Amino acid sequence: MRLTTLILSVVALSGLRADEGMWTFDNIPARTIKAKYGVEPDAAWLKRLQLATLRFPGGTGAFVSPDGLVVTNHHVGRDAIAQVSTAKVDLVKDGFAAHSRDQEIKVPGLELMMLVSMEDVTARVNGAVKPGTADKDALTARRNALGEIRKAEEAKTGLTCEPVVLYQGGEYWLYRYQKFTDVRLAAAPELQVAAFGGDPDNYTYPRHNLDFSLFRVYENGKPYRPAAFLPFQPKGVSIGELTFISGHPGSTFRQQTHAQMVYARDFGIPFQLRSMARQKQALQVLSASSPEARRLAADAIYGIENGFKRLSGQLLGLSKPENLRKVLDGEEALKAAVAKDSAQQARVGESWPRVAQAVERQKAMLKAYTFMGPRSVALLGHALTLVRLPDEAAKPSEKRLTEFADGNLKATLTRLNSPRPIEKPVEAVRLAAGLREAADELGTEHPFVKAMLGGLTPEAVAKAAVESTKLNDPAARKQLAEGGKAALEATADPMILLAKKLDPLNRAARKQWEDEVTSVFSEHGARIAEARFKVFGKMLYPDATFTLRLGFGPVTTYATGTGTKAQPFTTFMGMYDRHLGWGGNALAAEDGAWTLPQRWLDRQSKLDLSTPFNFIYACDTVGGNSGSPVLNVKGEFVGINFDSVYEGQGGYYVYDADTKRAVATDARAILEVLRKIMDAGHLADELTGK
Repeated sequence: MRLTTLILSVVALSGLRADEGMWTFDNIPARTIKAKYGVEPDAAWLKRLQLATLRFPGGTGAFVSPDGLVVTNHHVGRDAIAQVSTAKVDLVKDGFAAHSRDQEIKVPGLELMMLVSMEDVTARVNGAVKPGTADKDALTARRNALGEIRKAEEAKTGLTCEPVVLYQGGEYWLYRYQKFTDVRLAAAPELQVAAFGGDPDNYTYPRHNLDFSLFRVYENGKPYRPAAFLPFQPKGVSIGELTFISGHPGSTFRQQTHAQMVYARDFGIPFQLRSMARQKQALQVLSASSPEARRLAADAIYGIENGFKRLSGQLLGLSKPENLRKVLDGEEALKAAVAKDSAQQARVGESWPRVAQAVERQKAMLKAYTFMGPRSVALLGHALTLVRLPDEAAKPSEKRLTEFADGNLKATLTRLNSPRPIEKPVEAVRLAAGLREAADELGTEHPFVKAMLGGLTPEAVAKAAVESTKLNDPAARKQLAEGGKAALEATADPMILLAKKLDPLNRAARKQWEDEVTSVFSEHGARIAEARFKVFGKMLYPDATFTLRLGFGPVTTYATGTGTKAQPFTTFMGMYDRHLGWGGNALAAEDGAWTLPQRWLDRQSKLDLSTPFNFIYACDTVGGNSGSPVLNVKGEFVGINFDSVYEGQGGYYVYDADTKRAVATDARAILEVLRKIMDAGHLADELTGK
């Protein structure tokens, strides 16, 4: 065993490149960083960064001034910007800059989260599972234990607490957050420069995206004074210079088994891509119907396009034989180590076959399980929550669906009562497209299709349910929630009636999925993680979970596959060149992907065209890192992460040091534009401490 362990350790350390990893703040590889770069982040540096970094819905942001100014990506803040726009004043399209703080616009329902503290609760969670417990019961026991810990801590601290599962169940943590609910829009550039190049340039490099927006956090009606913030460094960063990134990477799958990755390559990802293509096509028809419909559908279409390209890149990475060979070799080596230890073999030896069996069940149930959920239709999701709330609340906590357990109920009700607007035209299109896909994939005689359609067309069902529902009004949802079972039985709201049809079907599909797939992955993924721990300890980082992580790596280049290397920096000059090279505004090629707002043409002479615009660097990032601050070794803000290159998307599953590159908007570009294009020099001064 000792010899095998040594071999495995050498394999791991040689395979784990110095710049690889999304590291939790309790386990930063400080010695590795110091060995390669000569600097070592200390506890005070890390704590400051932790308190300065914020979690946005779907992304990351950071405090960047002592008066609560927050920076994130334009595409992370786009939903909020759209929310405070109108048909007459489109702030997404035309941009915005508050010239005084009383002009900053409050965004209803926008909540930002700051991580205050973390606690390892693994022993308490695993202690809830008795020896010999079945996989499905063990999953329930751990979930209930986490829910109880969460509930108790929230009552004790007044903070928002979230359970976090790391290392495939090898560790359980409780993260405590301070929540900010008074968030106001301070500035954002025009969409056309924030997303310059549109979908054709997405996940590519060189890039020219001014992908930032500024918000301000208020508390008790006054700008919040954060305990830590990241000042802009107007001198920027240089090629070869070490950078750090803090953020909330959403999900990675690097610790999955070989069987799970083959499933993703051959079944899961292709299925998602087909579904997204159908949704996009339906939304594009809506978008073409009127200028207002185009505005309403824009964010949904952007989200689909972004996800489609990201998944396509993941599929490309999984399709490279050498990538899955790395996974298989590592798995076989770990199995060999386990086989040398009789106790480990008894506990873990059957875990890989059990996971493979669950993958086969996953294949068989994929379509039905996917379609029997509300998916991306917010109104149907709210309706399903309302339908279930009275019955679930009456049960003991441990018998409820996960989202209704005592420890999770508060978060569920918060989502239900969110004041964020729901656009009915978009909801109708997405519901109809989903029902049409279900009918095509499952067949018209499938119980789900028959129950949901009732002999009507998907379009007719969606139109009737969405047009007449009142659930887009938070007050109506609140009234039904407070009215309980009687109110739900009395209402004729068509979305509630549709949810009542969906409820039993969804429950059955969900139970089967959890019993035969999720519980097996949870239990045996955790056992494999235990074995990995015995070999590596915490020399390895856990998969991303939309929790705070640190990454590091230099500003650098990479071979693009075209026979040359990518330039580390782009400039304003390059943006104007790309604009003109595509025929300018007159030609408006590719739906205007490379057009520019008129004021950018009028004020071109004011700009220093040599100013760095975007740059690439070797930090390990995925979705959720959008809006992450990029820092120099002093902890100063030098850029904001907004993308990664297409060739590196396979990194969701297998890290490749040659292609894993992130893309950031340079701090110097933001300052240049605030002063010379957006008439917001006062914000630039605030960012630089003037």
